[in-house]
Amino acid sequence: MKKVALVTYNPEMMCFTHVLLYALDYQSKGYEVKVVIEGGAVKLVSAFKDPEAPFGSLFQKVKAAGLIDCVCKACSVKLESFDDAVALGLRVDGDMMGHPSLEPYMAEGYTIITF
Repeated sequence: MKKVALVTYNPEMMCFTHVLLYALDYQSKGYEVKVVIEGGAVKLVSAFKDPEAPFGSLFQKVKAAGLIDCVCKACSVKLESFDDAVALGLRVDGDMMGHPSLEPYMAEGYTIITF
């Protein structure tokens, strides 16, 4: 099976929205997909507490499909979105000095694409 990890750092909502769209597109084409929310992008998690937020239904669709693998612990704490990530039921990862390591994705055969 083809595997792709989409790692989003960019805090712009339109960039993040495209990552969500790509995740669904790859999944629909048979890929195993994992979205990693890192860097400034962790701030966007807070916007989705409101189910009526712009792109909220898209976020919920990606989340319900199990495509969001994790949110960066260090960045979410620093940018004050940690509690929102937890409240949304997202896994928070900080295995690499507070950040998610990309090595496990490589070891499992994922192609990593960064945004």
